[in-house]
Amino acid sequence: MNPKPSSVEEYLSWYAPDVREKLEQMRTTILKAIPKAKEVISYSMPAYKTTEVLVYFAAAKKHIGFYPTNSGVSEFKKELEPYVTSKGAIQFPMDQPLPFELIAAISQFRFLEAEDRAKLKKKKT
Repeated sequence: MNPKPSSVEEYLSWYAPDVREKLEQMRTTILKAIPKAKEVISYSMPAYKTTEVLVYFAAAKKHIGFYPTNSGVSEFKKELEPYVTSKGAIQFPMDQPLPFELIAAISQFRFLEAEDRAKLKKKKT
């Protein structure tokens, strides 16, 4: 069983410098895209949350996993064609540059989606 990190800093510290650099780039891109998000650990991964968890990321052996939920993947289906995807996950290969603009756009989409959902919920109460 893998250990559970207590912070994003601890999570990042577990990786070799080349992998950590990519993870730091993911972190910076997400934080710039959604500055209102709080950085947390969820499911033992770095995650970014406002009214709900918006996106997660994690290192794997040959890729960086980006988890923007099902809506984040389906909304950007065309842009994500070069990557391996599943219902709520995207794999960015370690041996390729990260698509920063796409990561930022997906993160912002999830932020706006969560805000809209929270407003609707508030109206119902």
